[in-house]
Amino acid sequence: MPQRRRDFADRINYREQASPPRAQDPLCAIAPLLRVRPELQAVCRFASQWDVPHDAKPAGWAQFHIVTTGNCLLERSGGHPLRLEAGDVLLLPHGDAHVVRSSARMCGSKSPIRIEHGNAIETKTNTEGKAATELICGRLHFEAATDSLVIATLPDVIVLRLGKEPLLDRMRMLVRAIHDELKGGRLGALAVATDLASALFVQMLRVHCERASDAGTLRLLSSLPSARAVSAMLRAPGHDWTLDALAAEAHVSRASLVRIFRKTAGVAPLAFLTDLRLGLARQRLASTEASIARVAAEVGYQSESAFARAFHRRFKTTPGRIRASRIT
Repeated sequence: MPQRRRDFADRINYREQASPPRAQDPLCAIAPLLRVRPELQAVCRFASQWDVPHDAKPAGWAQFHIVTTGNCLLERSGGHPLRLEAGDVLLLPHGDAHVVRSSARMCGSKSPIRIEHGNAIETKTNTEGKAATELICGRLHFEAATDSLVIATLPDVIVLRLGKEPLLDRMRMLVRAIHDELKGGRLGALAVATDLASALFVQMLRVHCERASDAGTLRLLSSLPSARAVSAMLRAPGHDWTLDALAAEAHVSRASLVRIFRKTAGVAPLAFLTDLRLGLARQRLASTEASIARVAAEVGYQSESAFARAFHRRFKTTPGRIRASRIT
């Protein structure tokens, strides 16, 4: 009898091993890293001329604005003003400092902004009457570690224009439900709106990952060898990595690692490392008080001037300007 049981178990194991492995969806592989915790901080109702500055946030925190009525401009240091319309959801994944303001600059003084406290959330407003622009503003915490691979690969700004996207009806319904909850101020409104916002931003990140031109970077995370190599880079970005060392971390040959990176992300491993280092440096400069020299050394640059040249090639701006944009 024991022998027959072993034979039967062997047949089951053989069938399992003979079955072809299922292809892993890269979005499923990184799904745990997309968990977020939103904090809805204010409903903004403005008329005429106005502007509201927002300080930079610590690493791991993003900032967001949901435009429900009207339009406005968002300005970041070193970038062109970005116009936002009703139905737009904007996310600053790295928490950069910025200013949100009225679209038109008019003569005369701006009306003072006052804060009103309702049942659910505070309201910032400069008008007693009808608002020309309304926004829901807040910040977003990534539940994964602050050095998450996904966070490191996100761009500085993500915008979804729900009003012009017929395929995003579900997200548009979430925005409408969040707005209605906060406006109604019923019992538990903030808790309900926060849960809805969590679903909204997970879907937003999913849509971005599906559409991103650099989606190959995300696919690197679903391949074990390349994920090992990228994880090693992120654990120690300042290490003097060589192709041999990265191949050893990935448990594959140099040629195999280069082939995986080129096929999946369109770049060689060391070119990917350079881009990752500079992205991490930009995030550090925008969200911490570390000196430029220290940040440069942390990501593997022995010379501050060499770091500045590489940084300018990548972002078309200087480390000093990114540092100056940080509002303390």
